Amino acid sequence: MNELRLIKEKILVEGFAVIDTFFSDEEIERLIQVISKVDTSRRTVRKTADLFAIRQFLKEIPEVIGIIFNDRLTALITELSGDDFFVAKSIYFDKPESSNWFVAYHQDLTISVDKKSNLEGFGPWTAKQDQFSVQPPLAILQDNFTIRIHLDNTTEENGALKVIPKSHLKGVYRAETIDWSVEVENICTVSKGGIMFMKPLLLHSSGRTTNNNPRRVIHIEFSRSPLPGDLKWAELTLLKHKI
Repeated sequence: MNELRLIKEKILVEGFAVIDTFFSDEEIERLIQVISKVDTSRRTVRKTADLFAIRQFLKEIPEVIGIIFNDRLTALITELSGDDFFVAKSIYFDKPESSNWFVAYHQDLTISVDKKSNLEGFGPWTAKQDQFSVQPPLAILQDNFTIRIHLDNTTEENGALKVIPKSHLKGVYRAETIDWSVEVENICTVSKGGIMFMKPLLLHSSGRTTNNNPRRVIHIEFSRSPLPGDLKWAELTLLKHKI
């Protein structure tokens, strides 16, 4: 119980927390096997030399839901965040061994919704692969959280996240305004089977792969915020899997 309290405090204060070796090797291998069978011609799949990604991951591969949301994870989420959160967005990332892909510092400022709607406090809007994304009111982003499940040992050499602790407490924080005289970068190494909790407003980035090791991550965003009007979460069908 004391350990859970410390994890919860770290998420609230620092904006992130890592729990190593949460999933067993067997569970990770089952996930990898299921993912390997995906039809890569689907519109939600992006495949390049530097990146393989599956958007709306849990909708596209529902077979993984029972593996991911085992009793341990659902109990952990309930203990840390309560039982009123639901899955709002899910993505699978595979950074191959030879990837030169990197991501500059940014915050996750958008949510995925089913349509574009003229709503006060929502915008700007973008559309990608028949999915609309929008920056919602700040209160929604402040309340949301993300879990990243690591299918490989992840270090700086194969693109582990770099984060700026406590940056999630500063509202919208543009990367070009980072004051490196006061901010300190933290490299989030995570073991295979480990999970990382993070707040979407936490500034984060990832570097190129330099050690020829893959970095496969399942990224799941959670919310408990209702959307106004007739706007719906793009992955609303996942609400039946509410924690």
